[in-house]
Amino acid sequence: MKYYLNTLIFFLLFSYSFSQNSLGKTDDIGRVKLSTYVSDQIDGLPASAKNLLENKLSQITSINGLGGTRNSRFIITPNVSLLFKEVLPGPPRKVVITLDVYFYIGDGIKGTVFSSETIKVKGVGTSDTKAYISAIKQIKARNPIFKDFVNQGKTEIIEFYNSQCDFILKDAEVSKSKKDYDGAIYKLMEIPQVTKECYETAMNEVAIVYKEKMDYECQLHLTNAKNAWNTGLDTNSANIASTHLSLIDPDSNCYEEGVNLSKLIGKRIKELDQREWDFKMKKYEDEVEKENSIIKAARDIGVANAKNQPKVTYNIRSWW
Repeated sequence: MKYYLNTLIFFLLFSYSFSQNSLGKTDDIGRVKLSTYVSDQIDGLPASAKNLLENKLSQITSINGLGGTRNSRFIITPNVSLLFKEVLPGPPRKVVITLDVYFYIGDGIKGTVFSSETIKVKGVGTSDTKAYISAIKQIKARNPIFKDFVNQGKTEIIEFYNSQCDFILKDAEVSKSKKDYDGAIYKLMEIPQVTKECYETAMNEVAIVYKEKMDYECQLHLTNAKNAWNTGLDTNSANIASTHLSLIDPDSNCYEEGVNLSKLIGKRIKELDQREWDFKMKKYEDEVEKENSIIKAARDIGVANAKNQPKVTYNIRSWW
């Protein structure tokens, strides 16, 4: 057991360290993450221009080494102020505007700004919407001013995780005690790699939680398989039981019980149908396949839970 956990911890740390330093990858696990948020309360901002501005925010975070996520407490958000507008009669009619675009990174739950930046842009179009789109297109995500802006925000986020590490670990422990293993893994994997000590502690806990999850689910699958088989003790019951047995992880603590049940079923099928039962319990070919499977499963849990987080109401009224 100890060897298993130590091996899993090593692979988790190695895998997430790799993803942290591979900024071109879509896998954001282990990276400091921000949610992009464009408020509906920005005066005069057309819907299509809002979407474009949100894309610009995503580009800024990605280019500067941060990951993206949904409904995070940490956000990058803009405000737009119309400084100047002139309508030229044409034809064609043209709208000329000048905007101040403000950018903020902060804790959207607590309502604390970590860093801010402002850019002035101009746009021209045949309508207000097209003029806004033209102006927002002038925002260059690779503009050097965004580097310091993002780094300052990143520093504050890292400080949050370092100072709140014990509370996050405790929260994950509470989820685990309620058998919400996926929720616990998600909370632990939200901790960015650059926090180092907190991150390594979290990866230790991920390994422990994942093993406990496998053992817990093994018992559920085994019980379901037994119930399915005992319902009819025939070929149909065997097929239903096999769907449950196939879900048992080879490293879970009741795997051998599953193997014994599959042998029992196989023996009965041979008596009934004069044939071998073609079901085989899941096995890992080697250690590499096993570790890759575990890492992928843990990663998938984190990603799936990130996508399913409830919508957050952000407290940013005082930011502008």
